[in-house]
Parts: sequence; C-alpha cells; structure tokens
Amino acid sequence: MVIAGWIMLALFALFMIGASATPKLLGMEAAKRPMETLGWPPQYTFAIGVGEVLFALLVLIPGTAVIGGILMTGLIGGAIASNLRAGSPLYSHTLFGVYLGSYMWLGILLRDEAVRQVVVGF
Repeated sequence: MVIAGWIMLALFALFMIGASATPKLLGMEAAKRPMETLGWPPQYTFAIGVGEVLFALLVLIPGTAVIGGILMTGLIGGAIASNLRAGSPLYSHTLFGVYLGSYMWLGILLRDEAVRQVVVGF
C-alpha cells in the first residue's frame, strides 16, 4: 500500500507541476486562454501556478502531506467552482478536479498509516 501511495503521489505531483503549473509559470498562451474563458484576469495565472507547485511539493513530503492536501483541495475546489460558474462540460472539465483530488487523497491515504487510522480505522 505504501509503495502504491508513493507512486500515485509522484504521478500526481508530476502532473500538477509539469502539465498544470509549468505553462502558468512560463506565461504560455495555453494557460492564459483557459483562465480568460473562465472569467479570470490573466494576472492571476502566475500566482495559481506558484500555489500548484508549492502545494504539490507539500503533498510529497510525508510530514506536510495532510496540510498540502488540504491546501491543494482548496485550490482544486476553486477550479471546480470556476468551471461550474462558466458552464464548462460537467464530466470532462468541472468534475476533473474531483477526480484529481480523489486520486491525491487516495495516494495520501495509502502512503500514510496515521491518515488511514483516522479515516478508515485500519
């Protein structure tokens, strides 16, 4: 279980840093355009990218994984709310954050015995 959790969280962090944060930090058009579509001014793109990197790194460190997961859940929740407000497609865009957050928390749960104790009791 622990190895599976580490693998899941490594993949999660690679996705968040590589596919989501990097375009934002580099100011790429591929990051700015969706922000504008959702009604966000482009000046917030960089700050969101920084948050994604920091929170993904916190999730990777066992001692800070829970606080990182909570912070990342808040960030993902904002993305879900933005997509919902903009009328984005439900299963592919709006609920993607739910899929991503669930995957992250499953990885934390598998990797950390103390979290498993609190959540499921074993």
